[in-house]
Amino acid sequence: MANRHLSRSIVLQTLFEWDFRNCSPQDTEEVLLRNIEEFAPNASDIAFMEDLLKGTVARKDDLDLVIEKAAPEWPLSRIAPVDRNVLRLGLYELLFADRDKVPAKVAINEAIELAKSFGGENSGRFVNGVLGAVYKELGEPGKDETSKKKKSVPYEEMPQERLVGAVVYCRKSGELQLALVHDIFGHWTLSKGKLTPEETPEDGVVRKIKEEIGLDVKPVERLGENEYIASDPEVGKKRKHVIYFLAESEHTPIELAKKGGLDDAKWFPVSQATELNFYDDMLPIVTKAIQKLLPGTD
Repeated sequence: MANRHLSRSIVLQTLFEWDFRNCSPQDTEEVLLRNIEEFAPNASDIAFMEDLLKGTVARKDDLDLVIEKAAPEWPLSRIAPVDRNVLRLGLYELLFADRDKVPAKVAINEAIELAKSFGGENSGRFVNGVLGAVYKELGEPGKDETSKKKKSVPYEEMPQERLVGAVVYCRKSGELQLALVHDIFGHWTLSKGKLTPEETPEDGVVRKIKEEIGLDVKPVERLGENEYIASDPEVGKKRKHVIYFLAESEHTPIELAKKGGLDDAKWFPVSQATELNFYDDMLPIVTKAIQKLLPGTD
């Protein structure tokens, strides 16, 4: 068994005991040392195990939120304790580990192997499904990674995926408001999704906004386009090309679709929206929309 895989196994056993006994952080460290002494007395990477354990325990609330949103049909209390802690461990490495040391695929594959070794008959499949959904749907951690084993594909030869999104606005009692969605990584952003081959961008954005947040919108104008490279575990690197619209809606209740990645959606007065935590590439789009809706705004 490779040293790092053994180390992860020991950390998993420690997390299981921590979860089962509701241990304090100090007790958890003592459990880890006991497990190291029993299962790997000559281990050379104790620091790795300590950092992995401390990081997973410290991020427990964040990791549990990811699990809940990525697998909404499986409340944490219904997930087997082993599977629950495999997911916490795997998600911590997938989302927060040094990507140069732990590539995304390594984090996922290691978690699947732990689930197969310590969990039930379907544990590996369950963990694979949750972590795969997080990887593909929630910002694709490590999308800029370069695999040393794969031949570099020129940018112009990469397959392109077309998406549409919108800054959705309404006027309520004369006040300008924006409809925004919130992801489980703590950012407010724009509703967007894939464009089907037969759709025009205008038709696609109307469909996507309705599906994701339940609003009927009317595209007013294009705000701009951007393109970035993402890594798909099945096809490799691909170009994601997004067309953003300014879209008008009535002020009706937002109904966020139940799916992984997003945990909230709200109407915000513009004065509040400008103070929210946006991704760097979203802020210029939102700012441009506000400037068009409120001429003279800097």
